[in-house]
Amino acid sequence: MNDLVIRNVNILDGMGGPAINGDIAIESGRISQIGTASPGREEVDGTGQTIAPGFIDTHSHDDGAFFRHPDMAFKMAQGVTTVVSGNCGFSAIPIDPKIDPGRASGGILAGLESNFSDLNGYFAAAMKKGPGINNMMLVGHNTTRTRVMGMSKRAPTTAELNEMKGHILAALEQGACGFSSGLIYRPGRWSDTEEVIELARAAGEMGALYTTHMRNEGDHLLSAVDEALTIGRDADVHLHISHHKSAGPANWGKVGESLAKVDEALAAGQPVTLDVYPYTAGSGRMIEYFDLNNINRQLAEVIRIASCPAFRQYEGRMLKDIADEQSIDICDLARTILTAPRGDRTICIHFIIDEKDIITNLKYPDMMVGSDGIPDLKGQPHPRLFGTFPRILSKYVRDDGILTLPEAVRRMTSLPAKVFGMQERGQIKSGYWADLVMFDPQIVKDNATYDEPKTPPKGISMVVINGTIGMKEGVQRPSRCGKMLRFKRNAFGE
Repeated sequence: MNDLVIRNVNILDGMGGPAINGDIAIESGRISQIGTASPGREEVDGTGQTIAPGFIDTHSHDDGAFFRHPDMAFKMAQGVTTVVSGNCGFSAIPIDPKIDPGRASGGILAGLESNFSDLNGYFAAAMKKGPGINNMMLVGHNTTRTRVMGMSKRAPTTAELNEMKGHILAALEQGACGFSSGLIYRPGRWSDTEEVIELARAAGEMGALYTTHMRNEGDHLLSAVDEALTIGRDADVHLHISHHKSAGPANWGKVGESLAKVDEALAAGQPVTLDVYPYTAGSGRMIEYFDLNNINRQLAEVIRIASCPAFRQYEGRMLKDIADEQSIDICDLARTILTAPRGDRTICIHFIIDEKDIITNLKYPDMMVGSDGIPDLKGQPHPRLFGTFPRILSKYVRDDGILTLPEAVRRMTSLPAKVFGMQERGQIKSGYWADLVMFDPQIVKDNATYDEPKTPPKGISMVVINGTIGMKEGVQRPSRCGKMLRFKRNAFGE
């Protein structure tokens, strides 16, 4: 007898074709029957619902969330069954267990319990917490550079470069799916192109990815794309450009030119992929966007505070509103926040993206979806942390018709599973792991807003993780069956 059967449901297999109506049976964590199924110990009526492979978040910062919030309810409620962590050069490994891993990342890696130093150690510690969903890891440049060089503003010595490469290779050998950089952040911004090429070669040697938050996404977007393509080409590695955008009104529309450069590289045989988040605001460490000696007033005017340990009362508010209320100059306010104790851990939201550019990105073939949410649930985080995937299904599929439902599902399931090396996942296929999401395409909707960012979506009726129901009708079940995934091989511990 099957463990679980979903009856009379519209099945999207994740490959982009139309839905078929039928049953899905699950046994021992895997899909055992599709179409007509024999009885199950638990049966669910899927009449009027659509079922798809569980969504894959290609760009997360959930390394620490698997310790701080192991149920991962904020992702599961969206239908996300797998995340890729370790993005933008910040990863849980390699770290020195004696040093706070959140320090160099300004809180992005908050929540980690630093009793491990390598990926196997991280995986073992995360599994002890009982993860709600699956996690695939990247190894980050900023973390690795900090481990070897601290915050030195110089090129590495040959010995330091070799030590960094050793850490990266070790993580890749233990199952990391690639090497990530965040060249806008410290200390990555102090590295030159040749350093990154040499380190990215390690990923190339393993057939893995080089993912990048490029050096610039604004005035110098196009030169940053050129650098990223150069790194991918010279390191002989699959390049993945994270959260593709053109930031600031003066640069809106440049995504078309950027994508043209990607097309040219693809035509020349270079492997390149991208992801995008479906919001007109970004989010990150506020300290990284400002020169304290010359605060950018135009940027300050579009900043909203998400998390601010020094001034919790500012969370959820625009800087300009706080400045007006206190009758102080907005540049002085920004400087006060950033120079306060733990001011470098302030997370902000910045409204810098044009909706037309989001549409251009989503219309681009094979553009994937990543939330890029920073999981600090104490503050007022960017709503993408709770709403990214339902937003794609509601706004960009049902309401605006930018993508068809089967194509949107493909972009969020089988395509990222293939690119990020997730073995036997991302499709509804006999023998594959049963990571599934069931939803009503007519009512699914993101409810998270900038004012109420932690509001769960509606219209997602069930999420299955490795064959076990993780959430049904908005209620999370106590059994947590997530796994730590490894690139193109069995999950950790299998």
